[in-house]
Amino acid sequence: MKNKTVIILGTIVIIALIVGGYFFFNKKEISVSQTSKGKSGISITIKTPVLQMTSYKDKSIKDTYSFMKKAATAFESQYKEENVKINVVQFEKADEDEQIIGCFDTENATDILYEEYFNMSTYVHTGKVVPLDDIISQEIRNDISSSYWDISKLNGKTYMMPFLGMQNTLCYNKDLFKQVGLGKYVSDDDVIQNWSLEDWETILKTLQKKLPENVYPMLMYGKNEMGDTHVITFLRSRGCTFFDENGRVKLNTKEGIEAVQWLMDCNKKGYFPANAENLEINDCYDLFMNGQLAIYINNAVLDTTIRESNVNYGNVNFPSIDGTGFTTNFLTGFEVFDNGNAKRLKVAKDFIKFIYENDEWLEYSVGAIPCSNKVAIKYADVLKDKQKYIDNNQTGWNFTGNAPNWRGVRAVFYKDIRELLYGEKTAEEMAKQIEENCNRVINEGYANSKLHE
Repeated sequence: MKNKTVIILGTIVIIALIVGGYFFFNKKEISVSQTSKGKSGISITIKTPVLQMTSYKDKSIKDTYSFMKKAATAFESQYKEENVKINVVQFEKADEDEQIIGCFDTENATDILYEEYFNMSTYVHTGKVVPLDDIISQEIRNDISSSYWDISKLNGKTYMMPFLGMQNTLCYNKDLFKQVGLGKYVSDDDVIQNWSLEDWETILKTLQKKLPENVYPMLMYGKNEMGDTHVITFLRSRGCTFFDENGRVKLNTKEGIEAVQWLMDCNKKGYFPANAENLEINDCYDLFMNGQLAIYINNAVLDTTIRESNVNYGNVNFPSIDGTGFTTNFLTGFEVFDNGNAKRLKVAKDFIKFIYENDEWLEYSVGAIPCSNKVAIKYADVLKDKQKYIDNNQTGWNFTGNAPNWRGVRAVFYKDIRELLYGEKTAEEMAKQIEENCNRVINEGYANSKLHE
């Protein structure tokens, strides 16, 4: 009986040890898990459209999606305040409104958008995009050109963070210029030139007079909204700002009417391709590449294509009254959205800081034109073919005016340009009509505009 009691007690002790050990070790495991984490988990979403991207720093980068995935993984691994999971979503450009506005207040809402300002500037007026001045140090501010910051702001607050730049200038066929006796305007240096308004008239008049039939002096088009920013920039040539300080179109002025008259005169004199109202920008590209157009558009991307096509070309800024010229600057960068979750918002902002406070990630911009000056200086040898654009960035202007209905402006503007090219109204009538039509849709946008509070 005694032995039986000993066996029973021994069994109880063993069971107790097993059970105790189980809870001890599981408690230890839970404790280790809690102390190693010591923080909650949170997910944010970065969205980007399908955009090609190359990076000198990392040859595996082929598009913005692969860049965002790599940056997201690096951020997750070093972030200390939360257990962060970053979802990177790529979408087709045609699905943009559905992916951004259509996802507001859902679990698929965008926390960070990385894309071209051209499209994303409109979202600032939804009230969801947050100002980022609180995370922009003076060092970051000084590292990026003021012309880029100006495009990124609305009402003095910075809503977008510039990362990559692209600058559209005009280019000219050197061989056609020399052929008609305009050799003195041709530069053999890899620079972006400027011509005075008097030079422009001499050049266009000479080209029109001496070029062969079906070869035209300068681009123009009115079939659709593609390339409309260049036409808008031409309308600044006589001193008109196009947008006023309140973001409305201001063309019905002395300077604006003079610019409209100039375009109408160019059309009548044959400086533009025949029936330009029925052409689009790609039609002018074909003419230029075929040697049938003397002056077209160029940028750092087109540079390679034109060069490889053996077109002997030079670059020049859009005309301006003071002779310093204009360009259209297209930026790609970041926006941060407030989805009603303070932690998500903080993590999103911290991701932006991670990119801009870390030279390693800023250097991924080398491949296009970096918005970071220190990166451009460090990689000057790599960026030799883009240096002329970097040196020229102060000629850029905010061609959207940060209008709340930029797409609406584009939808009416090109139709008015078509009418201008038909030539059935006076310059005064066309300046007034363009201003009124553009401002009608801008005012509709302002009626629905809401900035983040």
